[in-house]
Amino acid sequence: MSTITVRVDDELKKEAAALYKELGMDMSTAITVFLKQSVQTQSIPFPIQRYNKTTERAFWEAEHGITKSFDSVAELFEDLDS
Repeated sequence: MSTITVRVDDELKKEAAALYKELGMDMSTAITVFLKQSVQTQSIPFPIQRYNKTTERAFWEAEHGITKSFDSVAELFEDLDS
């Protein structure tokens, strides 16, 4: 058995401990569940949003061919200002 030491904000630790208690587990069990899921899925076991909603929407529109094109920079800025 190994020990892991992690530094976290006091308030975050308090809130997480209360949540896990409601879920019927302690902090150690919750972290073990997280690590097991990480190994099983070979990833962080939840989505991580790297961009704000506006940027995510722009990516989605680009992937689905919903884009605008402009003939000049002035036309682009006119559209941005509207």
